[in-house]
Amino acid sequence: MDVLIGSCVGSTAVAVCISPKNSLLVRSARLGSSLILRKPRFPANSLRIPRGTAAAETAAMDLSDPDWKLKYQRDFEERFNIPHITDVFPDAEAIRSTFCLKMRSPTADFSGGYPSDEEWHGYINNKDRVLLKVINYSSPTSAGAVCIDPDCTWIEQWVHRAGPREKIYFRPEKVKAAIVTCGGLCPGLNDVIRHIVITLEIYGVKNVVGIPFGYRGFSDKNLPEIPLSRKVVQNIHLSGGSLLGVSRGGPSVSEIVDSMGERGINMLFVLGGNGTHAGANAIHNECRRRRMKVAVVGVPKTIDNDILHMDKTFGFDTAVEEAQRAINSAYIEAHSAYHGIGVVKLMGRSSGFIAMQASLASGQVDICLIPEVPFNLHGPHGVLKHLKYLIETKGSAVICVAEGAGQSFLENTNAKDASGNKVLGDIGVHIQQETKKYFKEIGVSADVKYIDPTYMIRAVRANASDGILCTVLGQNAVHGAFGGYSGITVGIINTHYAYLPIPEVIAYPKSVDPNSRMWHRCLTSTGQPDFI
Repeated sequence: MDVLIGSCVGSTAVAVCISPKNSLLVRSARLGSSLILRKPRFPANSLRIPRGTAAAETAAMDLSDPDWKLKYQRDFEERFNIPHITDVFPDAEAIRSTFCLKMRSPTADFSGGYPSDEEWHGYINNKDRVLLKVINYSSPTSAGAVCIDPDCTWIEQWVHRAGPREKIYFRPEKVKAAIVTCGGLCPGLNDVIRHIVITLEIYGVKNVVGIPFGYRGFSDKNLPEIPLSRKVVQNIHLSGGSLLGVSRGGPSVSEIVDSMGERGINMLFVLGGNGTHAGANAIHNECRRRRMKVAVVGVPKTIDNDILHMDKTFGFDTAVEEAQRAINSAYIEAHSAYHGIGVVKLMGRSSGFIAMQASLASGQVDICLIPEVPFNLHGPHGVLKHLKYLIETKGSAVICVAEGAGQSFLENTNAKDASGNKVLGDIGVHIQQETKKYFKEIGVSADVKYIDPTYMIRAVRANASDGILCTVLGQNAVHGAFGGYSGITVGIINTHYAYLPIPEVIAYPKSVDPNSRMWHRCLTSTGQPDFI
């Protein structure tokens, strides 16, 4: 029996439970065995001294030990070391890479040997690293400070640089690569699929397939593989959605790996969020347990931008841009009406990045509400009292609220979706109703309009910024697989692309720091007070 007290992240194939102190438990949805992943002894990007959890985390380190910095650095390097094929197959053959941009003719076959150019200097050295943390805080009281100890001691934290390696561990003619997209829709899915396929073909891979409708496609006999080639994917980025389809839920890890073995898949590219990545990591571990030479590489897909350590995830920029239309519509409705109030609900289950940045970008939002910052609707310092002030002074107001904000005001049904995520109440409708009720009670006329653009935003094609991000992520995912890495994900860190071990990015969702400069900028833009 497994007993864990902590938070759980639902997955399409597995459930991940995070214990407060000890470990990650990854349990297959219908598989008897569990996979235990070591939880970091220290948080990856150092300790937040001002936070409530900092004291407990700091207690884990003996700061009086003169060698504590060296031990911390060694622990970090151990945690962020990325798994490699040679960990299981030490005698795995390494061959010269077939990826060389100086050789422009298509690689039809390799009967005459592998094409290469020793003078091309476009490869990444395996010892190249990217700095994870770039701000040297001088005090834990500095805005957004992330500190390891009370003195904010600076310790360099390096992660593996992404890109093509000079040596590869798979022969392209023997590769069968599969791509799967899980969870919900997100702008840029087709862009990533397209560039995974194109890059695989540049390496010389001829056998590329798509698994339809998420992990479900591994077990449903009515869902055949979708053959993929450059010709098939050439223009798919011009449309939103996913060529392969998406779904939540799916078979057990054991069933997925069985299916991969039957199909001869030895490269798997998984596009999804925290839960999907937990599934990818479980698949990676099961393949290792069975001694299958398979590379499992994730590409983070979450419109909420809640993946740890990364600057942003694909689809986020597009979501912020598309949200401007909804906010502007709410502003026009509110500004054109007598005592008009516009309410816009945006995505963000546990993190308010979209609501915060969309509000900051629009310049039309008076109140921004996110899950990380508690607020009251009623009372002398509540949202409704401030709305009354805005109507009296401006004549109109616009509220932007993240879907996960204010859930304590709503009835808890304990319902969960197919991925194991809690079904949220509609905070937008609640605010609309409470606003109407409040102004009616005080005898003030108010015209309240509510806009929920969620599915319109998810379904659009990626904008130019996300298009570039998706292109590079797709390319680097393939480079990582051919480089022999598995159980990794690829992301952008301080404007550079890096590989990270999956357990480090799924430990918990990234969230807005209420003491960060970005949240302070949003408050400066809206002019809102504290609602407590």
